[in-house]
Amino acid sequence: MFLFAAKDAWMELITHKGDWNPEIAIAWCAIAAYTTLSGLGIFHTLKMLPIMLFMFFYKGLWLFFVAYPLWRDDRLVGSEAEGWVPIFILIIVPILFTPWKYVFKTYVLGKE
Repeated sequence: MFLFAAKDAWMELITHKGDWNPEIAIAWCAIAAYTTLSGLGIFHTLKMLPIMLFMFFYKGLWLFFVAYPLWRDDRLVGSEAEGWVPIFILIIVPILFTPWKYVFKTYVLGKE
C-alpha cells in the first residue's frame, strides 16, 4: 500500500494545477494520509492496525458496491472503475497476514 499508492497521491497533490474538484481533492488527501501512515505500520505494525482495518473496510465496500455490480453486469471493462480494481483487490494480501485473533481480542472485545 505504502509503496504503490503514496507516491502517486503525493505527486498528484504537489503537482496539481488549478482549482480542485472538492470531492477529488478529498480522495487524494485521504489516500496520501493513509498511505503515509501505513508506512509507519512497517515499523509499528500492531499500533497501526486501525489504519489497516480502515483500508480493508473502505476498499471492500468499494469493491462490493462499485466494482462488483459493474463486473456482474459485464460493464467493468472499459469503465472508469476498471483501473482501480487491480489496486483495490490487493487488499487480499494484507488480509491474509493480519493477526485476526489479536484484532478480535483488542478491537472487538476491548481487551489488551
